[in-house]
Amino acid sequence: MWGREVNGLRLTFHLAGINNQNFLMRDEETGTYWQQISGRAISGPLAGQSLPVVRCDELTFALWKSEQPDGTVLQDVAAYVPDYAKKDWDVHMRKTPTVLSYAQPGLAARDLMLGISAFGAARAFRYEAVLKEKLVVDRLAGQRLLLVVGSDGQSVRAFRAPSDFYRTDGAPALMMDAATGSQWNFQGCAIEGPQKRTCLESIPVIKDYWFDWRHYHPDTSVWAPAK
Repeated sequence: MWGREVNGLRLTFHLAGINNQNFLMRDEETGTYWQQISGRAISGPLAGQSLPVVRCDELTFALWKSEQPDGTVLQDVAAYVPDYAKKDWDVHMRKTPTVLSYAQPGLAARDLMLGISAFGAARAFRYEAVLKEKLVVDRLAGQRLLLVVGSDGQSVRAFRAPSDFYRTDGAPALMMDAATGSQWNFQGCAIEGPQKRTCLESIPVIKDYWFDWRHYHPDTSVWAPAK
């Protein structure tokens, strides 16, 4: 998710085309073309500029509602409902051929990955593997990284971790840090222990197909669970 303002200019975007199943946006104000996946201007007067990142999560509705009980939901536009993708669109999409393909042991072009670009490096985590692990502690560019699965077993958030963490079976606490024994929830905040009321730094995560993530992050590494 990206903000609309660049250098004090508020932009209005329209879909301009599809490039390797990643759409291109064109702004009305300058005619610049922007990439969906990176938020970067690739052609036009603002080429080289980047849209500001807006923190967002991909959560199940039940989990989101439990965190935001007063939140509102964008309704369908009745006139366009027949044109919306079906609920099982992702099942059909997995069978759709890709223009690009990058060989990687154990990975297919349309395997879902959790992509993280941070600290000057990029790494992809196979979504199903993260769900199985429930808690992943890794290092990226020398920084300790933490991926945790929510109580719904589907939603994932990532944080910068000051120490090692371990999964717990409690609720709302889902994990405990090794340094102080504090208990932390899915929001990345300590709710019990010496670190209570301290929150971890959130790290943006993009859920993407392997071929697409690899295409736009050619230097990415791929995480693998310990054997």
